[in-house]
Amino acid sequence: MRRLLFIILIVLLSACSSVETTQTEDVFSVGLLLSDSGLGDGSFNDSAFRGLEKTRDELGIIFDYREPVDQNFNGKLEELIKDDHDLVIGIGFTAAPAVNELADKYPKQQFALVDAVSDKKNVISITFKEEEGSYLIGLIAGLKTKTNVVGFIGGEDVPLIHNFEQGFKDGVKAVNKDATVLTEYAGTFGDDQIGAKIASKQIEKDADFIFPAAGFTGIGVLKEAQKEGIYAFGVDSDQFYIAEKAVVTSMLKNVDVALYDVVKKLINEEGLTGEQLELGVKDNGIDLTPIRLIQLSNKEQSIIDKAMDKGE
Repeated sequence: MRRLLFIILIVLLSACSSVETTQTEDVFSVGLLLSDSGLGDGSFNDSAFRGLEKTRDELGIIFDYREPVDQNFNGKLEELIKDDHDLVIGIGFTAAPAVNELADKYPKQQFALVDAVSDKKNVISITFKEEEGSYLIGLIAGLKTKTNVVGFIGGEDVPLIHNFEQGFKDGVKAVNKDATVLTEYAGTFGDDQIGAKIASKQIEKDADFIFPAAGFTGIGVLKEAQKEGIYAFGVDSDQFYIAEKAVVTSMLKNVDVALYDVVKKLINEEGLTGEQLELGVKDNGIDLTPIRLIQLSNKEQSIIDKAMDKGE
């Protein structure tokens, strides 16, 4: 009798296992390769991760991720590919070489690349008009500076971050031709202490608003700004809670929204293979968080609103 019960139990467990396997196979699966600064950057990576959490909660996908803190982009990306995900995403321009190489090696794998453009037929490229958001930040800095000195701090000295810098400078000069824009690059996205040191130098030169586009390095900038009693701007995600006495607003690069939309379209079999998506203010790819700590006059607010309407 016990043997019979044992056999029945095994059969039932096997049946349940088969059902679970079938269900898992039917669920859309995503693999996410973060940039080398990893989760907890309070910026780009965290935004991407939030996007996949939302797709999991609302669309029922499953996802896994890797953090290439050892710079092993190819190895980590290939791990995700071998896990047989429906979509594998590379975050940041540093992932582009690995995505392009492995897109050739695995032509049947669907990839997405964020913040860089690929010409591979199995790669969806997602870029943002970061200069539009930086322009808006520059307008605020130019309008509200009392010293006529503001600062920009970049992470690595690369074309993508130059877009942030140029947009910021253009915004400042559009409303304040007398303002000086201090600029320095940290050479890294992953060192908050370097960010703090550069911010300190700019503050010594009378900068009263600083805009970092520097990933985790920028966290040090925000904290130093708060420590020294000046204002700063967040980037990519809402960074107000990192330095609540300093962060006036944050320029949002809505990576989370973009990834949610792409996954939703792929689930609905809306072919996106090889497409290049460039998202700005009008596409909900770029935005600002609520302005805090300072007050804009009606005229100043009108300037910001008009720029947003134009998508500048």
